Amino acid sequence: MVKNNKKKESELKETVASCDRKNISIENLIHNIRGQKVMLDSDLAMLYGVETRALNQAVKRNIRRFPDDFMFQVTKEEWNALRSQIVTLEDLKSQNVISNLSENQQEGILISQFVTSKPIERRGGTQKLPHVFTRNGIGMLSSVLRSETAADVNIRIMRAFTAIPDIVNNNVLMMQRILSIEQHQTETDEKVNQIITTIEKRIPEQQPEQVFATGCVWDAWTYVSDLVRSSKKRIVLIDNFVDDRVLSLLDKRADNVEATIHSRYYESFQTDLKKHNEQYREIKFVQLPQKNHDRFLIVDDDVYLLGASVKDMGVGMCAVTKMQVSAEAILGLLK
Repeated sequence: MVKNNKKKESELKETVASCDRKNISIENLIHNIRGQKVMLDSDLAMLYGVETRALNQAVKRNIRRFPDDFMFQVTKEEWNALRSQIVTLEDLKSQNVISNLSENQQEGILISQFVTSKPIERRGGTQKLPHVFTRNGIGMLSSVLRSETAADVNIRIMRAFTAIPDIVNNNVLMMQRILSIEQHQTETDEKVNQIITTIEKRIPEQQPEQVFATGCVWDAWTYVSDLVRSSKKRIVLIDNFVDDRVLSLLDKRADNVEATIHSRYYESFQTDLKKHNEQYREIKFVQLPQKNHDRFLIVDDDVYLLGASVKDMGVGMCAVTKMQVSAEAILGLLK
């Protein structure tokens, strides 16, 4: 009766272990040692459902089938480096991590992708370093163990070994494409910057003094338009004679820039201004207290003396001159 119970318990444990083995990520059990992808004898034994000692004994009986490029024993330094990346079952027990778990739960931990099933075995007080198997060595194991489980497991392992280079190659190709895109983007940015620099060099700088010959209407209009666009906070035009063309000019200012016109009162212009302000950003109007001879354009804190009304700039010879007087001094004279 006791033997039957032990047999059932053994069969149950094997069934649980077998189910767990099918869920293992074999890719995480493959390590890189001496520039080769290998698997530990203990991990292979766990996958095959045999003891590590039994696996190594089967290999020893057929040692001629396992040359150095199929299997080799790791050095102490290699094993210490590998162990620093994994945790053994005995380590977990010593830390009381799994002391309260059932035997079946502890068995499940044996096949975790982060836990190796056995620490270094000891014989006569000395450490027995594990063996590792290359892809060729693992392929040979199926013929040595001669079991259906070994054959099935080997198929999974071979597929895992094949998948790893594909994953690496795909990632490498992806990184190469990203680097290529970044390189092209960098080159494009450099070319754009060169084009912008060239354009900026060819654009004539705005002179503080500018004279326009008779008939240079477009040049004069463009010059004043650029002054309006350069404003950061306010545009103030002081001009006795304005019309709807002045409204179009001031609409070239930035969104956060205020615009004010100081001029004489004309009913037709007031009608144009009202209709303009109903649809577009407001342009304020201040009636001049008396007739002024000269025209001024205030751009932020800079004052420009205009040789003609804005609407007539360039029709006859005229000039635009940047003055040293402050904008507040000019505005103060209007009061």
